[in-house]
Amino acid sequence: MFYLWSLCQSYVVFQEEASAYSLARCKLENLLNKSMRIRMTDGRTLVGLFLCTDRDCNLLINPVINICTDSFSQGEPRVLGLAMIPGHHVVSIEVESESLQTTTHGL
Repeated sequence: MFYLWSLCQSYVVFQEEASAYSLARCKLENLLNKSMRIRMTDGRTLVGLFLCTDRDCNLLINPVINICTDSFSQGEPRVLGLAMIPGHHVVSIEVESESLQTTTHGL
């Protein structure tokens, strides 16, 4: 009887983990092609469309606009194109509200 109960318990835990995984995946999929502002550990801020991520939290965004606030760039943005940002360099991620309000519909 105990064995049957532990099997049921593990099945319920598995379903809860699968449900949490699918909810997280759905939220992440809703962020695809949305404009994001990413602050990095070195002080740079990058803006671009979110294309993908991996299990190490690396980000792929395109086109990237580098917004520097140091004395050399005088605050002028630089267009970098496609960029992969290592997850360990990300300090914060903000999704721009305008991109959340627009929805894209598949064919």
